[in-house]
Amino acid sequence: MPALQIHVSRADRVWLTRITGNPKPQFPAETSLATLQTEWPALHDSWQGRAPGLTGQTALAGIVHQDLKGRTWNLPLWQLAPHMANHGTHHCGQVSGFLLAMGHAPPLDLVLY
Repeated sequence: MPALQIHVSRADRVWLTRITGNPKPQFPAETSLATLQTEWPALHDSWQGRAPGLTGQTALAGIVHQDLKGRTWNLPLWQLAPHMANHGTHHCGQVSGFLLAMGHAPPLDLVLY
């Protein structure tokens, strides 16, 4: 199982628990492609379930959370959302680089990812 896929799926879960105020994320006991194929869509649905309730006020609200080193942060949601998107974009770029290095043309359209 590629470490990059595991990393991104766990980061998605960590950030969801932080913005929902839950103390720590629960990770699947097994990390395999089959697990990711069933767990990640459910996680995606959880993210989508949060979207309808977002307003300008909630975007300004501070999200207090601890990072993995135990440091406490209080940042507005509008700052965290671009960070999460950039994190995924960064890793998509890494995958593209890996594919190019192996002689394959990566898809250049986000919809194709």
